[in-house]
Amino acid sequence: MMLRPTLHHIRWACALGLLLGFSACMGAGAMVPDPGESATGEASYYADKFIGRTTASGERYDPEAMTAAHRTLPFGTRVRVTRLSDGRSVVVRINDRGPFVRGRIIDLSHAAARKLGMMREGVVSVSVEVISAGQAGASRVALHHLWALSTRWGRSSPSGAC
Repeated sequence: MMLRPTLHHIRWACALGLLLGFSACMGAGAMVPDPGESATGEASYYADKFIGRTTASGERYDPEAMTAAHRTLPFGTRVRVTRLSDGRSVVVRINDRGPFVRGRIIDLSHAAARKLGMMREGVVSVSVEVISAGQAGASRVALHHLWALSTRWGRSSPSGAC
């Protein structure tokens, strides 16, 4: 007698497959930059409407923290952002994804933007240099979203997770 998988089992299998695929793409060897790597481009800073919202890493955006958003660097990566016009620099920790505007390579918190003296201009040319790489891997929020997909039809977590 062969057991037929239920919709619940299929959803769990799909979620697990997505998680494993995502983890493989974000594994320890992938996308982890070497200290000293750098790039130049435009920096901007977060709009006030994002204060208190959840970032891609699961943290709440705090305008007074020395944090930033980058499209690909692993969360926890520390970078030195140097304003090209006057050499002012600041060290920030990557905790979000973005910016999603052509030509921009980093979005800074208000505190970091103030230290660079860019609050009036809004967008300035910068160099971004990796100081220390964060941990690559699935973020807590990504795992939560996979869980939500697997339980979309109202099933609860078997262990109370998420």
